[in-house]
Amino acid sequence: MKYKTLGRTGLVVSEIGFGTWAIGGNDHGNSYGPTDDETSTKAIAKALELGCNFFDTADVYGYGHSETVLGQGLKAAGKLNDVIIATTVGGNFYSGKIVVDFSRAYIRKAIQESLKRLQRDYIDLYQLHNPSRPVIEDGQVFEVLDELKKEGLIRHYGVSNHSVQEGIACIKSGKPATLQLVYNLTSMIQSENPADQLFPLAKENNIGIIAREPLASGFLTGKQQRDTHYEKGDIRASWPGNYRTYKINLAQKLMFLQNKERTMTQAALRFVLDEPAISTMIVGVKTPQQAIENFAASELMALSEAEHKKVEALLLG
Repeated sequence: MKYKTLGRTGLVVSEIGFGTWAIGGNDHGNSYGPTDDETSTKAIAKALELGCNFFDTADVYGYGHSETVLGQGLKAAGKLNDVIIATTVGGNFYSGKIVVDFSRAYIRKAIQESLKRLQRDYIDLYQLHNPSRPVIEDGQVFEVLDELKKEGLIRHYGVSNHSVQEGIACIKSGKPATLQLVYNLTSMIQSENPADQLFPLAKENNIGIIAREPLASGFLTGKQQRDTHYEKGDIRASWPGNYRTYKINLAQKLMFLQNKERTMTQAALRFVLDEPAISTMIVGVKTPQQAIENFAASELMALSEAEHKKVEALLLG
């Protein structure tokens, strides 16, 4: 495993992090199907064994269950205070329905609940979960985060956002130390590619970039098919069939990246690792076997220049 510095936080993180969305389970319909807590705990232990020290979660994943499992798994492994934990706030689920809430009162309540579930006295990186651009530009939400930092409840804070323009607004505010956003093999054909504008600006301002969804919700593994059945609670079950087909077809075009040295999954992860602006990426892990395959990408050779050019030609041609 290789390690990088996460922007101006100074935190040294494994270049592949453990994404815990999936281990929150499927009880609330906002995950990737059923999970088994014992298996999830074993996956956490295997990730630690393979050198992962960055674990990203969110209070809304499984309505708190992801944080609970992560805290228990790290404690069982004796590593609870030896790793870097990032969690996320902004989706108020305590009424049983998710409501966007970046109020001072909610954030103060939410962090106390997250700390209890994680069994921690502080959080290394506290992230706003998809705030709108007006919320970012208003800036009041950063005031409470500064207070939490002064109180020692968080070490650093950042923003997990959707669009490039939201990310640029975060950087211009001068407040968040990190940005988390979607980046993968298909980013170049999206309406906004963060590599074009956002990454150079982040580098200039020493903002740590965390890439999420490097496998495009599992479609870049090459394992999704038109007849794939998605279990109850798997968000992909609600996607239109033609959208799933579109993603499957994109993945098929890229299967040339798979060879005897790497799986398609590992090739997709290598693509993200090859981007120098990225400090770490978070990949979903549900089992020890997935941990082994995913984290091995850190040890593989970068994609060749010819492969990068072929990807671009196939997707943009």
